[in-house]
Amino acid sequence: MSHGLSFHMTEEQEMFRSSVRELVQDKIAPRAAEIDEADEYPHDVDKALVDAGFAGVSYPEEYGGAGGGAVELCILVEEISRVCAGVSLIPAVNKLGAIPVLLAGSDDQKKLVCTGLTNGDHRMSYCLTEPGSGSDAAAMRSKATKDGDGWILKGSKRFITGAGASDLYTYFAVTDPDAVKGRNITCFLVSSDMEGVELGRKEDKMGIRGSPTREVILNDVRVPVENVVGEVNQGFRLAMRTLDFSRPTVAAQALGIAQGAFDFAVAYCREREQFGQPIAGFQGMQFMFADMAMKIETARMAVFKAATAVDDEAPDVSYWAAIAKCYASDVAMAVTTDCVQALGGYGYIREYPVERFMRDAKITQIYEGTNQIQRVVIARQIFGKL
Repeated sequence: MSHGLSFHMTEEQEMFRSSVRELVQDKIAPRAAEIDEADEYPHDVDKALVDAGFAGVSYPEEYGGAGGGAVELCILVEEISRVCAGVSLIPAVNKLGAIPVLLAGSDDQKKLVCTGLTNGDHRMSYCLTEPGSGSDAAAMRSKATKDGDGWILKGSKRFITGAGASDLYTYFAVTDPDAVKGRNITCFLVSSDMEGVELGRKEDKMGIRGSPTREVILNDVRVPVENVVGEVNQGFRLAMRTLDFSRPTVAAQALGIAQGAFDFAVAYCREREQFGQPIAGFQGMQFMFADMAMKIETARMAVFKAATAVDDEAPDVSYWAAIAKCYASDVAMAVTTDCVQALGGYGYIREYPVERFMRDAKITQIYEGTNQIQRVVIARQIFGKL
């Protein structure tokens, strides 16, 4: 395992962070509470990200992207999450849907995806989870049957982030029912305008509102052979590698949520007076905030260590990605809960954003592999397969 921890932002990355922060304050912060309340996809904000050139961050320039890597994407997602986690899923989920294509797709697929996501023509989602298989993804029931020069896909996927807003889906299905579990799955690029593609009801979620979550149902959808992503029956490995590459982004989202709640609570505690002094003057509060700061800063190191491992194509990327995702999301939940506590009764009402940050934090411990699964991944790296 590589244990080098020398990580620092370049001048360009710091400038990029500043430009993202400016757009976030200008276009997203004023809309954050409203997006949460209405739970509607913010097309105006999506367009603002495209117009600013941020939609293409981390996609290779040779295929029409804006360049940069996992570090830049994590900066983008962290900054947006500081004010609105639902909006941070626009770049995060597009990338999640695109990673299988970037890892194993054809040149044509890469061009379609990178150019389309950068200029706003396409939006993408990743279809792995099913009603009966969450953590045990290899137990999926979606099937693809060879038919002449194409495939017929049948099945349904549950809890698909961005479904409905997206028009392209990387969809995983069993292509050889008789083969060994996990060596019989293929990834397909499915378009929403193909005949037989349906969406289930929109889920009413606790947090990350403004980002639609729906079922994606395929009723005998005919998919041409050129829409196979990577090799037939090699899709499960591709699905798992995709999660390794996207977990640092979820970790960055969790980090941003924690930082956003912390910043608000700090400002509040400086102003709010009890017993004749600001509550920030009480040692009990100071220690609570010192503990939160330690967790946030440690999470930031883990996030950017994992993002650097992705950009360096490090052999132990699974290990660092799992550590970052698990730790940062646990921190987000702990910090947002403490921030609600710091505001007392005000923390519990919708007028103040900390309760929204707390609701948003919870999902980061669940999606892209629950934190129980992350601990399994980390332990396997430590002990090997026993």
